[in-house]
Amino acid sequence: MSGKPTLIAPDDAGLARAAQILRDGGLVAMPTETVYGLAARADSADAVAQIYRTKGRPDFNPLIVHVASLEKARELALFNEAAEELAARYWPGPLTLVLPLREGAAITPAVTAGLGTIALRQPGHPIAARLLDEVGLPLAAPSANRSNAVSPTRPEHVLESFGDTAPPVIDGGACDAGLESTIVALDPDGGWRMLRHGPVSAEELTELMGPEAKSRGATIEAPGQLAKHYSPGKPVLLDQSEPDAGAFVIGFGDLAGDVNLSAGGDLAEAASRLYAALHEGAASEKPVIAVAPIPLEGMGRAINDRLRRAAAR
Repeated sequence: MSGKPTLIAPDDAGLARAAQILRDGGLVAMPTETVYGLAARADSADAVAQIYRTKGRPDFNPLIVHVASLEKARELALFNEAAEELAARYWPGPLTLVLPLREGAAITPAVTAGLGTIALRQPGHPIAARLLDEVGLPLAAPSANRSNAVSPTRPEHVLESFGDTAPPVIDGGACDAGLESTIVALDPDGGWRMLRHGPVSAEELTELMGPEAKSRGATIEAPGQLAKHYSPGKPVLLDQSEPDAGAFVIGFGDLAGDVNLSAGGDLAEAASRLYAALHEGAASEKPVIAVAPIPLEGMGRAINDRLRRAAAR
C-alpha cells in the first residue's frame, strides 16, 4: 500500500492496474452500488490480514466476498433452492447471502472468521463488475473506512478515513444506494433470517420467502452486527423532533436541519444520503449530532439500524 493516497481512473488502463495490485496481494478501494469496499483477494491470508490491519477490524467479524457471477459463487458455497431463487432475483445487486461454505473452497479462513458459512454478493455497480472480471478472483471487501467509522459513499470519504495510509481508490463518484447491502442467512431447511437490514427490505423478503425464521441469538454471522458501528466520533442523538440549537442537525422531511436526508420524506433518498450527512456532522465544529425521527418501515429500518449503531457509546 502506497504512503501517498492515489485515485485510479475507472478506465481500462486503471482497472487493469487495480486488478494487478489485487493479484499481487495489495488493497484497492472500489465503488459498489452500496458503499466503497476495501478489496483484497479472498484466497490470501496475507492480503486479508491487510484489511484487518488497515481497518482495525475485529477478527471475529466475517467479511463479505464479492464475486463476478452466480457460477463463481457456487464454487464457494452450497446453494439450496431458496438461495438460487434470491440470487436469480436480486443479483447483481445489494443483497448478500450467508450460505454454507463449500468444502475445499479457495477462501482463506480469515474471511469467514472461523465460521462454516460464507457471505457472498455479486455487486451491480459496473466498475465493480468490470474489476471482478479483470482480476479473475473473488474479493473480500468490507466498507473502505476504519472500523466503527462512518461508511464511505464517495472516494474522498475513503481518503479522509485513512489519511496518508489510504489504499489506491478507484474513482467511481458517489454510490447510488449509499447503504450497505441487506444480509440474509439461508438455513439448510430453506428458512431465512435477516442479519442486516439494507436496500432489500424485510417486508419484500417476507412477501417472497414467507415469515422469517427464529433468530439464533447473539452469534456474529455477518458484518455490521456489532452493537457499536458507523461512529462519527461524537455523540449522536436520535429521534430529535426539537433538537438543541447547538447540535449539528440531520433533518428529514419537514425538519430541515443543517443537512436534510430527504425533504420529501423519501426513504431511499435518505438512505443514499445518510453516510454523507454523518460525515458532514463529524467534520462540523458542533459537538453533537442530532438526527430527526426516521420512520421504522421499509428502508427506514435499515437507516435506523445504522443510526442506533452510530449512537452507541
